[in-house]
Amino acid sequence: MKIGLICASMLFVLPTAVLADQASAAVCSAGLSSDAKLIYDKTAPTVKPATTIKDALSAVVRPMVMNGSMTQAVARPAAEAAGECLKLLK
Repeated sequence: MKIGLICASMLFVLPTAVLADQASAAVCSAGLSSDAKLIYDKTAPTVKPATTIKDALSAVVRPMVMNGSMTQAVARPAAEAAGECLKLLK
């Protein structure tokens, strides 16, 4: 009986913890520069618990730099700032 109650209570706690991380990430991303926010918005949907943030950012930022929509000088600090917020999603 006690094990059942513990398991049932965990079902309610886990989704709340996930939402808290998403809320923290949303608050973090609200303070980003426009370039960092753009990177965050494009990368966030790809972030899962097993995702390597650096790889996810590279997959988004590299094409932006290569096609000229963002310079490398702007992209690097923007990606670093976005990465700090993306870490909260994991």
